[in-house]
Amino acid sequence: MSNRLTSFTNDGFTFDVTDEGPPEGIPVVLLHGFPQTAAEWSRVTPHLHERGYRTIAPTQRGYSPGARPSGRYAYRMSALVGDAVALIAELGAGPVHLVGHDWGSAVAWSTAAAHPDRVRTLTSVSAPHPMAFIRSLVTSSQALRSSYMALFQVPWLPEFAISRVFRAVESSSRPAVRRRALALSQMDGDQFDRIQRDVVDNGALPYALNWYRAMLIASPGGGAQKISTPTTHVWSTRDSALVRKGAELTAEYATGPYRLEVLDATHWIPEERPVELAGIIAARADGTA
Repeated sequence: MSNRLTSFTNDGFTFDVTDEGPPEGIPVVLLHGFPQTAAEWSRVTPHLHERGYRTIAPTQRGYSPGARPSGRYAYRMSALVGDAVALIAELGAGPVHLVGHDWGSAVAWSTAAAHPDRVRTLTSVSAPHPMAFIRSLVTSSQALRSSYMALFQVPWLPEFAISRVFRAVESSSRPAVRRRALALSQMDGDQFDRIQRDVVDNGALPYALNWYRAMLIASPGGGAQKISTPTTHVWSTRDSALVRKGAELTAEYATGPYRLEVLDATHWIPEERPVELAGIIAARADGTA
């Protein structure tokens, strides 16, 4: 475990990896969400390192330059889970503490369900259990908040529109334009600039949108199963994308030790509340949750 992992391969693709912290520390695998890369965890990981954990954060399918297959079928959940399992196997350290945010949380849930032997504990951030999310669509305002997902099914237009917004903000000489963009996205300036650089300008956006376009493709990702893995779900009160109902229903799909943590933050918990999130991850990992 002393060698640093900078990449791994699966399904013929090469994925970039950020491997930091004590080399012999207990591994925590961190899965990023949309539209981000492994860099979304950069404010959380130092606090996990202080607690003795080694952090391994892959830049996932569609985001890593060496792992950008064309066509939505390549982004079905079973393929995304396969990438996570391949990374865990590459570590050679047995089951890991698995953490996911947003889409990374969806992959983490499905990985824990389909491969419980690979996951020691699970911390899901923002996105609830897949079945809890589906139920929340018909029992709350979640369907309204998720309407953008339907728009993302349209070919070409979403990536064109999103790219144009980022570039308009970049080229504008009016500070008010940037302030408005940050307010609407609920991001800070560093986060906004990083997404533009690593996702929009780097050509990842069309592939990242394929995660949404593959949502209705049936695959054995295990998303409907209950899990027995010790789990903590983290939801935030000012999340504009995900309502509390899904977070509350998630308890019904965890048969092992389970805890719901609620933070005062927007959807971007890893950037806004890194100290608290690191503490929650560590508490689940060391069994004190």
